[in-house]
Amino acid sequence: MADILLPSKISEVESSLVSPEPQRRRPAPKRAPRRPELPLVDDEIQAWSKPVQPVEDLDSVARRYPRRKLSLSSERKPMEFYDTPERPKAFSMDSLEFFFLIAQYFREALPLRLILLMIACQKAGGQIRLTQEEMATVLDVARAKINEALQEVMSHGIVFKVRRGVYQFNPPYSYRVAEFIPGTELVEAEYVQVDQDKTIAKIRTDESLPDLVRFPSLEHMREAIEELRKKRAEERAARRLARAQRQEEGSAQ
Repeated sequence: MADILLPSKISEVESSLVSPEPQRRRPAPKRAPRRPELPLVDDEIQAWSKPVQPVEDLDSVARRYPRRKLSLSSERKPMEFYDTPERPKAFSMDSLEFFFLIAQYFREALPLRLILLMIACQKAGGQIRLTQEEMATVLDVARAKINEALQEVMSHGIVFKVRRGVYQFNPPYSYRVAEFIPGTELVEAEYVQVDQDKTIAKIRTDESLPDLVRFPSLEHMREAIEELRKKRAEERAARRLARAQRQEEGSAQ
């Protein structure tokens, strides 16, 4: 017959199984709150009665809705071009073909630096209000060097002189359509816009300007670049031939 535990024995066993230290209740593991799925419906009206999940990743939303356009507006950066209905075309336009050719044509840095300076200092309508002294100060070169480089740039119809201290960029090459002039305590802010076609029409009707200014073309630059490359290729070939002849004469001796 099985032994029957006395009440005193049962109490002793229970006390051995229970720790005398106070026991803390273990917290249940935290579970992420379950969010409702985005409604996959074709009818936009039905979406109003469906729960909506907060948008955290536009890529995942775009994958679920491949036929819908997603956009997220943001604040414009300080250096970003701006174009609004109230102030359209508030930026400069520069010909990439023009940049491509002058980078190959000009073999010295100063004409290129001068062109970049004049692009940066344009006003609305393409005018540059800089004296040669100011150009020399900004580029840190002698005024005589500025005059020489400026004459070379002007000879190609890139810019022309309007009056002392004022030059005009040829619109097909670089043109500032508009500019916003911030106001002060005494002067109100101003937005100035001068359309490119009006400036071109004015230049073409001015018969006092050179033809290369009135009817700009970069073809002469293209031809000069090809001629220079052809000449340099001939010079390299002549040097290689002379070097080979000297080697043959040395081996014959």
